Amino acid sequence: MNIIQRYVVIGFLISLLSLITIGAILFYSFPFMNWASFWEVKVFDLPLMLFSSCIIFLIGIITGLLSGVFEKKQWQTVYDQVTHIEQGRSLMDKQAVPELDMVQQILHKINMQMKEQAKLAQKLANEKAVDMENRVQEIISQERNRLARELHDSVSQQLFAASMLMSAITENNSELAEYQTKQLLLVEQMIQQSQLEMRALLLHLRPVALKGKTLQEGIEELLIELQHKIPMELSWKLEKFRMDKGVEDHLFRIVQESFSNSLRHSKAASLEVLLIERDQFIILRIEDDGIGFDVESEKAGSYGLQNMYDRALEIGGVMKIVSVKGQGTRLEVKVPKIDLKGEDDD
Repeated sequence: MNIIQRYVVIGFLISLLSLITIGAILFYSFPFMNWASFWEVKVFDLPLMLFSSCIIFLIGIITGLLSGVFEKKQWQTVYDQVTHIEQGRSLMDKQAVPELDMVQQILHKINMQMKEQAKLAQKLANEKAVDMENRVQEIISQERNRLARELHDSVSQQLFAASMLMSAITENNSELAEYQTKQLLLVEQMIQQSQLEMRALLLHLRPVALKGKTLQEGIEELLIELQHKIPMELSWKLEKFRMDKGVEDHLFRIVQESFSNSLRHSKAASLEVLLIERDQFIILRIEDDGIGFDVESEKAGSYGLQNMYDRALEIGGVMKIVSVKGQGTRLEVKVPKIDLKGEDDD
């Protein structure tokens, strides 16, 4: 039962109670009256008693209906205000109803506290990113480069040599039986697929620091490198705008983790990247046309997904993943844009 229905029922019950109370008072006050006359006197062809009862019930129902509509409008206003806070937007104008104005003042305080928390989270993330980058980035980069170099010099080269050898065997042995030729071609395809996976792994092992580049430059460089190594259609739109170092660092790591997941698991033919600023929000969207997956089940057991969720939360943002099996996956990160440098200068 919704609010309007509840108030209509309440109005009806109050009318019924009022009718019974008035009737009892009249009967007690005037016990010798000829009550039958109330049924003989008619108004609009209805007995006076019945007409009066209908009027009382009608007034009660209409009053309940109007009260329910007004109450529902008040609750809708509260809901809209809370929705504005959830979406990070400014609150609505001051309300004429005193009670709603009091609620709005409290919601305004909550909204300001949430903005302050997001601001503090970004500031801490910025300081943490700068500090951690100075202390451990060089060690991480050296180790990742070492692993990538060893894999490239050993496994990758051996796969390339095996692929060339299989091609030579297939081309130079025309006397092989048909089933033998098919088997050799299958082995060659498996080696080529292993080469693709190795390239994706080598790309994933690259250093994660932006090294003085902006986030847009780092993403574009990563995409251009992918174009030369991975048979996938890539498209991107990267608007140029300034971000704080901590936000850039976290978003870039989310991009790398997302690219790695797409290359290793999605079997996608195309990948689209969007980085824009709208209404004081930084929006990062990565979408592929791969096989998709069950987001809820994967989130519970995937360290990579949980890591991306945590990174978005650390900078005061939210991350949403929508995936449909057979139709691809969309990842979207939305972060409020707060100018920490300007505030520090003040």
